[in-house]
Amino acid sequence: MPILEYEKMTAQQKAAVALVAFGAEVSALVLKGLSESELEKITVEIANLRDVPPEIEEKVMSECHEIFMAREYISQGGIDYAENILEKALGMHKAKEIMTRLETSFQASGFSLLKDIDPKQLAGFFQNEHPQTTALILTQLTPTQAASVLSELSPELQAEVSLRIATMEKISPEILKEIESTLESHFGASSTRDLSVSGGAKTIAEILNLVDTTAEKNILQSLEADDPDLAAEVKNMMFVFDDIILLDDRSIQRLLKEVETKDLSVALKAASDEVKNKIFANVSERVAIMIKEEMEFMGPTRLSDVEAAQSRIVEAIRRLEEEGQVIIAGRGGKEDIIV
Repeated sequence: MPILEYEKMTAQQKAAVALVAFGAEVSALVLKGLSESELEKITVEIANLRDVPPEIEEKVMSECHEIFMAREYISQGGIDYAENILEKALGMHKAKEIMTRLETSFQASGFSLLKDIDPKQLAGFFQNEHPQTTALILTQLTPTQAASVLSELSPELQAEVSLRIATMEKISPEILKEIESTLESHFGASSTRDLSVSGGAKTIAEILNLVDTTAEKNILQSLEADDPDLAAEVKNMMFVFDDIILLDDRSIQRLLKEVETKDLSVALKAASDEVKNKIFANVSERVAIMIKEEMEFMGPTRLSDVEAAQSRIVEAIRRLEEEGQVIIAGRGGKEDIIV
């Protein structure tokens, strides 16, 4: 990598230097809050970093400190207060530069306004909107928010909107700004922000993981009727093997009656300690020893074989859940009362 010149560094390069300087623990917390595309860009920059000169690291950390300081002043007394304090501390030119950089984050977007709106109210708003518009807006919400709203829609609209999210391509910023403008006029705010939508099977799977069981079944049945392959892809993304920890003990015990010991031993080869502990806590000591010995005896195992075994177990879980024989935490419908 060529020698870094501070004036020519991109924002991503500066962020990479800062994250390395912060250390792994702090960096992990920061990275969790990034979007997939942002995470990919930062990860590439971190991977490409070699020896960073101390003076470059010092300048980057100083810039980070100034931005953090500006945000703190804004939260204390507003934009004018922050700019006034920064001018006294850093001079007019530097203060103006920092405030300009932060300017877009001072304004609330039409989409961000939705985070505090009651799901029932949003659902009422969507009843008169085109399903594609509703789908676009839901991709801008968190999966939890989107699931709450989706659960409030009519069964027909649930299915239509979910299909559009699952098959959504990239949408132009112009269309998003137009939709955002409508939201701002309806819910009251103004903003300028570049946005992008990334729908697809993963997005709708994250949402369906959080909707109630009735809505989920209705949506998946409709998806299967329209596009069986897409429905299968969504289902595979909805529940992964490590989600076994969401099963209660009785459900684990019911699952183990359906699973072959060999499949379980292979699947656990690449499982987290949390999953292993969950399984071993629900079998006898003799069976636990037998599974551990089999795992050790089989030696190195192809990842594809492990994933295939895990997939068979996940299929068994989904089948048992559909039959009402196992319960996945947080997935009960409104009518599902456990006593």
